[in-house]
Amino acid sequence: MSLLILQLPARDRLIAQDASAPPPAALGSGEYDWVQSSDGRSLHADGRCAAALLPRAATVVAVLAETDVAFHRIPCPKAPTARLRAALGGVLEEQLLDDSDGLHLALAPDARPGEAAWVAACDRTWLAAQLQALEQQGVVVDRVTPMAWPDDAAPSHLHVYAPLSAALQEHSSPDSSLFDDEAGLVSFSHADGCATWPMFGTASRALLPSPLPAHIRCTASAALAGAAERWLGRPVQVQTLSERLLAAAQGGWNLRQFELAPRHRGVALLRDGWRQLLSPAWRAVRWGLAGVVAVQLIGLNAWAWVQRHDLQGQREEVLQLLRSTHPQVRAVLDAPVQMRRENEALRSAAGRAGDADLEPLLAAAASAWPENLPVQSLRYEGQQLTLAAPGLGAAQAEQLRQRLAPAGWRVEATDGRITLQRTAARTTGAPR
Repeated sequence: MSLLILQLPARDRLIAQDASAPPPAALGSGEYDWVQSSDGRSLHADGRCAAALLPRAATVVAVLAETDVAFHRIPCPKAPTARLRAALGGVLEEQLLDDSDGLHLALAPDARPGEAAWVAACDRTWLAAQLQALEQQGVVVDRVTPMAWPDDAAPSHLHVYAPLSAALQEHSSPDSSLFDDEAGLVSFSHADGCATWPMFGTASRALLPSPLPAHIRCTASAALAGAAERWLGRPVQVQTLSERLLAAAQGGWNLRQFELAPRHRGVALLRDGWRQLLSPAWRAVRWGLAGVVAVQLIGLNAWAWVQRHDLQGQREEVLQLLRSTHPQVRAVLDAPVQMRRENEALRSAAGRAGDADLEPLLAAAASAWPENLPVQSLRYEGQQLTLAAPGLGAAQAEQLRQRLAPAGWRVEATDGRITLQRTAARTTGAPR
């Protein structure tokens, strides 16, 4: 299952007050650092390009910069899902610097009601605009995750990086003026929270424990590795932006919650199920399903061929019966209709009454006619018999209908009149 990880650009916090200043560039018009992985664990490709040129993948993960997410430790409210967002805002009201209505909040993946849990907070309007700008370019983000987060189970991590694009970081030398001691940012995530501050001077170094514990994992971008080692006084491990993006996507965080949750949940579930089916772990299932479908198709085609063969055989039998019984019929267009027509002609020539003639109709009516019910008049027309009996009641008509229906007769009663005729199947002589 292919995975695309891209980093959202850091949010601008300083707005020019000069009205004559040009407006900022439209969201989604810039370039994004991206990483692609085929299994979610190893790096397959990376680069930087505009949103419209991003490679396609089954799953898209957006990563927020450290400076755009704040974390708060609170007791997880015991509230239903529909009211959980409001409950989180009420608990965090005293800890937030901004109004909670303008912030987007998201719970940690291991949060349980009634227990202490981490809550991520970021600017809701800005994040929603970023996601919308990507969707307008055809990139649907499935999950949003922070670059760093507090984790009680993981060791503390300190990373020094430059707030520049990956292209500048990779292609600039460590001695470049872009990467002096004041150009770096320090990201420090530990069990008690996350913090980011500029790397310069002794005041910045005083924010860290002294001496720095050996269990803290120290990394830095390639361009700032030397400056970070001098600032910390210990060796650091080089970690590229692509490696950090891949590590961030492997975490369980997903900030697409509450008001920023995907709207089409049914479609998302189907898409997730389809992605899971296409994963390597389900390869045997896919082959099994393909085999079952192939067997079904072969069986259906074989069964259809047998049915066509049997139907053709029955048609040939009907044709042979018609030709042997009525050799005068030369052109066979509709064998059942022609057979019935010829049989009726033979019956008429022999002087025998048919099922819909007057005699059978009178005999059927007499066999079920109510006692002591006089018939005023009768009329035979179009293979149906109409009897006028003014004294006929609804109960007597229903009794007459029930007696004659099993023998193939249809009885209709209206205004003291009984209409009797053969049913369509018996009249047309359709096969039974």
